[in-house]
Amino acid sequence: MKIKCPKCKKGADLSSDFSMVRCEKCNLEMSYGEYIKYIAHSDLTYSDILGDYTGSTEGQTAGSLDDWDSQSG
Repeated sequence: MKIKCPKCKKGADLSSDFSMVRCEKCNLEMSYGEYIKYIAHSDLTYSDILGDYTGSTEGQTAGSLDDWDSQSG
């Protein structure tokens, strides 16, 4: 799958199992997890979105299905 290289902004390849990102243009090679972190820290748009998400769930747990059912009733 083609994705945007975070380094040179050209087309990079994401492996079919979503494990590696490789760009032949600038020789970038990193895991998909590293790619997500790189994007989140280098692009303010993504950083703001992730900050909003993590800020709203900090210190909370998902709970059990019983917990969710009791809250919805």
